[in-house]
Amino acid sequence: MVRVTATEPDGPPPEPRPEGPHDDDSLAELGYRPELKRTLGNFHTFAAGISYISILTGTFQLFYFGVAHGGPAYWWSWPMVFTGQLMVALCFAELAGRYPVAGSVYNWSKLLGGPHVGWLGGWMMMTATMVSLAAVALAYQVTLPQISAWFQLIGDGSTGTERAANAVLLGSVLVLFTTLVNGFGVKLMARINSAGVAIELVATVVLILLLAAHITRGPSVALDTFGRGQGESLGYLGAFLTASLASAYVMYGFDTASSLGEESLNPGRNAPRAILRALVASFALGGFILLFALMAVPNLHDSRLAADGLQFVVLSSLGHGVGLMVLWCVVIAITVCALAVHTAGIRLMFAMARDNNLPGGSRLARVHPRFRTPLLPAILIGVVAVAILVLNINQPQIFSVVTSIAIIMIYFAYLMVTLPMLVRRLRGRWRPAEGRFSLGRLGLPVNALAVLWGTAMTVNLAWPRAQVYNATGPQHWYLRWGAVLFVGAVALGGFTYYWFVQRARTGVLAEHAAATTP
Repeated sequence: MVRVTATEPDGPPPEPRPEGPHDDDSLAELGYRPELKRTLGNFHTFAAGISYISILTGTFQLFYFGVAHGGPAYWWSWPMVFTGQLMVALCFAELAGRYPVAGSVYNWSKLLGGPHVGWLGGWMMMTATMVSLAAVALAYQVTLPQISAWFQLIGDGSTGTERAANAVLLGSVLVLFTTLVNGFGVKLMARINSAGVAIELVATVVLILLLAAHITRGPSVALDTFGRGQGESLGYLGAFLTASLASAYVMYGFDTASSLGEESLNPGRNAPRAILRALVASFALGGFILLFALMAVPNLHDSRLAADGLQFVVLSSLGHGVGLMVLWCVVIAITVCALAVHTAGIRLMFAMARDNNLPGGSRLARVHPRFRTPLLPAILIGVVAVAILVLNINQPQIFSVVTSIAIIMIYFAYLMVTLPMLVRRLRGRWRPAEGRFSLGRLGLPVNALAVLWGTAMTVNLAWPRAQVYNATGPQHWYLRWGAVLFVGAVALGGFTYYWFVQRARTGVLAEHAAATTP
């Protein structure tokens, strides 16, 4: 990468900030000067990672899908996905100990695989993040109208068009909120996010205890396949792999804990812990919710279980009053999840922009002098997310395809980190930071498993299943093959632009470059 010699930036210098003796070492090594304000503590970084995963959001949004396609036995996909993602998280933790910087996936893939790999990984992650923000915002429609009919602001919700339009309206309000909060700086975001995560964690534990108190059958329910897989070439394995997407769609985003590294205190030590704690806590709490929900639902064969999901389980098992309280906690979880996704997207766009790897890089990478946050990326990501939401009004099939593909692009972006990292390990060119998190001798097998897992799950996610990419009629070939077509178009189109236009301009912008000594 070509680096531009640093010059004195316009405007007042950054405010003095408390920091450990090595907080900015990784920035200097990468050629950047510190600009973002370090205010986040250990819990803040943990909260960012766990709110992105957001157990209450993911389980309540996707439980129905797992049961519908795999029966109660789909529960086993939860520990399967956790095991695979743990391999990825361990690699990320080692990287976070050495390079806890904004836009972690982009910077890590750039460092490990070179500028071209880095740009492609960052581009895929950034595109996926904007779509994911829209997808999370849609979760309001799944929950709020079940709390009160008042939240069905457009019509009475009796038609798919009315529900889709209402989802866009509710989702747009949420995106506006996350845009405003992120625009006012990381400190406000962290306070709201941490409070929301605290409420979510308490609510999750209470929900587990309440479901446990209402169980009507034993844990052997997790072996019931409901006869799924009949008529499939792979039998139940085919049904299980489809149902496993419900778990794969939840357990990602733990890298956010490191992406806030430039705004965290002692990030080299805190970020690796936050990544692993967020994933492990999400696995444990989510696993209990899913299992106890299957054990507590009054009628396991009620059609509403595979249609309304956990919302139906909570209302039917715990009663209307307690159920409504739980659903309000789900709304809080959705809110902080959207906030975390938006926050991560801003840091990623800022990181790519200060390398002049995006159009208008200088403007996108500009840090607001008062709020010490990149303001333009917050607005731009919010606008794009709302524009994507609008697709849902008359084309819900297309939107379901796009949201599914967003997850594929995130898994692909993770591969852009773990695969080059494995190559470096095999060549003896990777060394973790001294005194920080290290896998030691386990590094090579863990890294290899992370690559195998990421490759296998990417293929599983992209497999052209009609029940995923064209669930309702009419059938269209371009929807069924939407994953391959869309991911290919985003990757090829984006990289073509980079190769012919942006590549020649790449280099740390002068106003963001570390000061050089004569």
